[in-house]
Amino acid sequence: MPDQTAPPAPTTPPTPPVALAALLARADLGLRQLAGPPDASIRWVHTSEMADPFPYLLGGELLMTAGVQLPDPEVYVARVAAAGAAALGFGVAPVYDAVPPALVEACARHGLPLLEVPPQTTFSGVARAVWLLMARAREDELRRVNEGQRALATAAARPEPVGAVLRVLAGRVGGWAALVTPAGSVLDATGPEPSDAVGAGVRRLVRVVAPSADLPRPAPSRRPPVDDTSTAGGPARGSAPDPGPQKTPEGLECAPEAPGAPAGRHPEHPSPEGRGKGRGGGGALTASDTVAGTHLTTYALAGPRVLALATPHRAPGDHTIAGVAAVLLTLLTAEQQGADEAARSAALVRMMLGATPEEAGPLLGPGPWTVVHGRGQGPAPELGTPLVEAAGQHVRALVPAGREIAPHPGWTLGVSAPAALDGLAVADTQAARALERAEATRVTLARHRPAGFGGLVDPGEAAAYARELLAPLTETLRTTLRTWLSLHGSWDRSAVALGVHRNTVRQRIGRCAALLGSDLDDMDVRTELWLALRSAESHSGQCR
Repeated sequence: MPDQTAPPAPTTPPTPPVALAALLARADLGLRQLAGPPDASIRWVHTSEMADPFPYLLGGELLMTAGVQLPDPEVYVARVAAAGAAALGFGVAPVYDAVPPALVEACARHGLPLLEVPPQTTFSGVARAVWLLMARAREDELRRVNEGQRALATAAARPEPVGAVLRVLAGRVGGWAALVTPAGSVLDATGPEPSDAVGAGVRRLVRVVAPSADLPRPAPSRRPPVDDTSTAGGPARGSAPDPGPQKTPEGLECAPEAPGAPAGRHPEHPSPEGRGKGRGGGGALTASDTVAGTHLTTYALAGPRVLALATPHRAPGDHTIAGVAAVLLTLLTAEQQGADEAARSAALVRMMLGATPEEAGPLLGPGPWTVVHGRGQGPAPELGTPLVEAAGQHVRALVPAGREIAPHPGWTLGVSAPAALDGLAVADTQAARALERAEATRVTLARHRPAGFGGLVDPGEAAAYARELLAPLTETLRTTLRTWLSLHGSWDRSAVALGVHRNTVRQRIGRCAALLGSDLDDMDVRTELWLALRSAESHSGQCR
């Protein structure tokens, strides 16, 4: 029997939530809210006709049902609300001619928004409307972030760049932005002056991040927190379950890292008042609070210095824009830079202002370079390079090619072949593939394998043939086929490497065989496809 305990906190999808009001505003759907609060946020749509869908809900769903199995509305609604669903959509017809009054009353008691779905509106039509609203919101957010990043990068190149960056940031987020010392003294600020209560709240948050602000460090995660548009004072209906806060010495809550978060993704769950994001017990990378209706956020910089923001509202993308500003201010306010640090800063600024990697790359050194991908837990592996991107349980680094890469306890590493600057995209792919192979074969370190016999084939002719041979396959099918072939047709190990169910691997490989018109049990066919995939990868730098 499925586990009846509360479901684990899900990974938030990389799209902004959809406000329930926006979905109700779609006149073509004809939806009508019958009960519950109007301010819910929808993160996905799920359809179920089970009597108890609790074990299969992630939280944040608009759950659609026609009431095929609805013996007790009170019990049903209690279970759906306990699972964290954002709202319940009830389809009128063919089972019920109208929404049962008992269901309306139960949803009102549990604070679960209830929508009436008319007979002419299909559940798939509602789901499609939600995805379209999400896509539109994501496009707007990306456009806003892109414009903000360009404006901040331009400001960083002006005379008196610190003040210029703060002015642009304050204008973009619509509030007050300041550079503050750990003691709370304002070094530079712009925007509407905060009240005494808000100022005290800022100083309290500064103490959360200031203990860790004495060393140069990466900026906070640029993934916008999921509460960017929720109301202050707590998560809205549809928020993912909270994994449990940790207390800082100041009494503020510091959000722990989500357990089991996928590599390369650093989810940040909805922040109640006074929550810091980063390491608990003080020394967080960023902390947030709400005082007198004003949203406060602080970011640890080098120096030690702290970036503080006070805004009347939060919009999608604000956290990302502030993260870019934190990167620039860290570079601009570092008190003493060595020659290597200055070169890295110059390379970063050049790339943010539009330079290509080939133009900015020489500032980092002559190369060649080795790309390393790692996934694990505990302290990040010491790779002997400052050019490291760390995101939760995933690390990506650029290491001088002559430096030996050794296994590190608690981490699995994938290492590319040495590459010049113009080959780093290919090297990055090689390292990612090596990491997948290491995880699938359960070894701590795997290196990119040389081309071998395939290297005797003319690259141009091989790439042209590979494009023609693999043309029927989508990128997902190519990735699945390559992983499956590299693991000798093992369904289980391929599923582990791809992060999908083994039946999904079987379905995709069957689809590949049908599209290619080939027998994938034939060793000659497998060999030809493997060489074609390798050729396409080395020629274009894109094999994922």
